Amino acid sequence: MSESPKAAAEKTRASYGKTVPMFEDFAADTEMKEAMRAFAEKNITQTREVFERSKDTLDAVLKSWESSFDAAGQGAVALNRKVIDIAQRNINSGFDLVKSLAGAKNLAEAMELQATYWRKQLSALTSQAEEMRALSTKVTANAAEPMKAQLQRGMEELNKAN
Repeated sequence: MSESPKAAAEKTRASYGKTVPMFEDFAADTEMKEAMRAFAEKNITQTREVFERSKDTLDAVLKSWESSFDAAGQGAVALNRKVIDIAQRNINSGFDLVKSLAGAKNLAEAMELQATYWRKQLSALTSQAEEMRALSTKVTANAAEPMKAQLQRGMEELNKAN
């Protein structure tokens, strides 16, 4: 059988009456033991030191990112200049072909000039692709170098700490 609402209320009041004094005693006893206070102060000091070291590391990471972005920006400029240089060479080569074709004496000579042009152009395109590959590899390495160096310093510091 379930108890009556009156009995349940009395039981709850009794429980509350026993619990309140325990919380009051706990709240009144707010003095921390000296060892606990020293422990808390030590943790606060250590946390502050970790934060300060982390702040320096964060600054170093941000500087390495900045260096990487600078290198990437300079690399993008170098790549754009290389593309423009290659385009100019190809345009000049095309103009040379047109000039040669204008001076051709017959159709056979014009066909020979075009065949020669395309052989040279295919060779030039292969060479130009290699130039772009080499430059993009260099740009990527230069952009990644500051971050790579920062990561290496971080690993060395971690190894020292352990």
